[in-house]
Amino acid sequence: MSVKKYKELKGLKTQNLRDHMSEAELIFTALPELSTRQITESVSATGMDENKEAGGKGGGIARKARRELEAKTGRKVVTRENFLSPEVRKIQLEQKKKFCK
Repeated sequence: MSVKKYKELKGLKTQNLRDHMSEAELIFTALPELSTRQITESVSATGMDENKEAGGKGGGIARKARRELEAKTGRKVVTRENFLSPEVRKIQLEQKKKFCK
C-alpha cells in the first residue's frame, strides 16, 4: 500500500504516518526495511537492478510473515484505527497553533 493510500485509510492529512501505526503495523514496516538491507549487504548489491531485486525479496519476506500472522489470528495487521492517543493529539494541535501564530 502506498503512503498516500495508507494515510487516506487512517484519515490523516499532514500528520506523521508512523505516529498513527499500531505495534504490528510498525513491526511489519520495519521488517522489509531490515530484510532488504541485510539481503543487499549479503550479496554486495550495486546498481539499481541488484538493489531492486533485493528490495523485492525483502518485501516478500515481510509479506509472507504478515499474511501468515493474519491467517493465524484472523485479524488484519493494517487497520483504520488511529493509534496516537487523544492526549498526544491535543498537545500536538496546541503546539501547531502556537507555531503558526
